[in-house]
Amino acid sequence: MATLLERSANDARPRASQAGGRAPRRRRLITLAKARPWLLLTPALVLLGALLLWPLVRVFLFSLQDYGLREIVSGESNYIGFANYAEIFGNSTLWTVVLPNTVGFAVIAVTATVVFGTLVALLMASLGMFWRTIVGSAIMVAWAMPAVTGTYVWIWIFDADQGLVNETLKGLGLMDESFNWFTNPFTFYGIVALNIVHHGFPFVAITVLAALLGVPKEMLEAAQMDGAGPIRRFFQIIFPTLKPVFAVVVILSTIWDFKVFAQIYLMPGGAGSNREVLNLGVWSYVESFGQNRYGFGAAIAVLLTVLLLIITVVYVRTLFKEEKA
Repeated sequence: MATLLERSANDARPRASQAGGRAPRRRRLITLAKARPWLLLTPALVLLGALLLWPLVRVFLFSLQDYGLREIVSGESNYIGFANYAEIFGNSTLWTVVLPNTVGFAVIAVTATVVFGTLVALLMASLGMFWRTIVGSAIMVAWAMPAVTGTYVWIWIFDADQGLVNETLKGLGLMDESFNWFTNPFTFYGIVALNIVHHGFPFVAITVLAALLGVPKEMLEAAQMDGAGPIRRFFQIIFPTLKPVFAVVVILSTIWDFKVFAQIYLMPGGAGSNREVLNLGVWSYVESFGQNRYGFGAAIAVLLTVLLLIITVVYVRTLFKEEKA
């Protein structure tokens, strides 16, 4: 009897040791499985860090210097700490001109682009396949047009001497003399907003259309049978379903419209001669390459980047809170 008990105990020891050895191995396999995606992403992350993160670090380092032509020639650094940022926040141009232009224009342009693009998407969703293809191909021409080309087209349309708008208004008897649309900040940014909406709405329209086609038709038909009109169906069914898509287009449009540059810089007076139409992007360029104050211009660029990050984080967190609720 004792011999049998000893044998069973001896047989149990290897099994226990095998079970004990399997647990660490299982944990190692689980750890490796969790780390595998990051190992696969490492080459891309390193490349992105080299192409994107390092230039951002360099811009921030420049913003801490009094960096001009003398420093470029000598190759020496002239660190002054956060003096450039103090000058920016103490400059009345930031609070009275640049920031209102940047924020106000972005709010109007993003709202108009998303609303108009959504309306076009709803129109395309109601069309048949043939006409949907025709309309989609037509609006993609606006998306494919380079920003520089589109800007010069709008400059020609609102030209003060022989522009299409002035000639039409004078021909209709609504205007006696030509009007310069580019000297007034409101009309200036009105033209820029038309340019931005014209160039940006195809992206919103195609993106929202792709999501609209995935909305179950049974839900819309049931709501229609219950007496819900088009507006009610949109806000109670379509919009809640497509909220993540709208979040993407709003965030991307906000980033693009906050840092808009070419559409303003190429307009008459937009390159700095008319200080009333400056935004953060153009102000940074004018101070850097117009005044040879590269450190000060870099500080403005950093301020613009931080502002975009804050807006993006706040919007995404708000969206996630709404989804959890």
